[in-house]
Amino acid sequence: MHPICDVIQLPYLICYLAFASFAIATTARLAMWARLPMHVRWELYPVPHEPNGRASYGGSFMEEADWWKKPRVTSSFGSFRASILEILFLSSVRAHNPRLWSRTFPFHLGLYTVGGAVGLALLTGVCTAIAPARLAGETTNLIRILVMVLGVGGLALGMVGSLSLLHRRLTVPSLRRHTVPGDIFNLVFFALAFGCALMTFLLVDRTADMAMTFAANLASFNLAPLPGTGLAWAMPMATVVLASSLLVYIPATHMSHCVGKYFAYHAIRWNDDPNLAGGPQEGEIARVLAYRVSWPASHIRGEGAKTWVDLATEDMTGRAR
Repeated sequence: MHPICDVIQLPYLICYLAFASFAIATTARLAMWARLPMHVRWELYPVPHEPNGRASYGGSFMEEADWWKKPRVTSSFGSFRASILEILFLSSVRAHNPRLWSRTFPFHLGLYTVGGAVGLALLTGVCTAIAPARLAGETTNLIRILVMVLGVGGLALGMVGSLSLLHRRLTVPSLRRHTVPGDIFNLVFFALAFGCALMTFLLVDRTADMAMTFAANLASFNLAPLPGTGLAWAMPMATVVLASSLLVYIPATHMSHCVGKYFAYHAIRWNDDPNLAGGPQEGEIARVLAYRVSWPASHIRGEGAKTWVDLATEDMTGRAR
């Protein structure tokens, strides 16, 4: 293959590899979390899936007499509403740390809107390849404007948010003490990726035509060369490299919480399934209690020889304090 063909195909190959890597790594993360043993019950209320208004004051199904004899009733709408408020608006951060929320909310909102712009552009590319006549003329123009508004607005929000979070980590003593180089690198990485893409829009692709064409080519596996030379080619290429690298990097770090919140909330914080005789919880708890404990601390002294049952039932008299 001629070297120029490698250069032409390079941005597409980078994107395909990034998408594949993100999907594989994210699936591996989800599989790992799904296989983890039962978490220790938190007993934190309110639980949003409690019906009949009990969630508003932190009530529980255990308030009812003989609750274990009655069928369990939960509210899917309550869980859905709480999930949306937490994912889209970071409601817990806003309630407990408003100063942090004013910085992290723009950052996350920027991620959502940029993701929406990319998704819309790719979906338009797929639809164009399948039924080009339906997306001709004004329809395509309106979609392009929407992609441009979402993309530019999201990139600006994301860059401001990441820089604000970086400033807060470096200037607030309580955060600076717990900030490691990886935290700095993550925010700088996001700021660079957002900033490069934003400058590409402003200097090279103000009408988003190049972005829409590239997305359509990606969706239809059309490896046509990117238009332009010099800076007009280098900036979109840098944007592709940075964005793809970020997509590969995210699942390998704690930033993968974007796909792990289901487990943190539904499987841990909101999991209040009762442990009834003969129920699925009973067998799982028995299996977990049989795990061996390796903690050498004086109040545990597990050393890999004792199980959780041993620790829960042994005589603690004379144990070092």
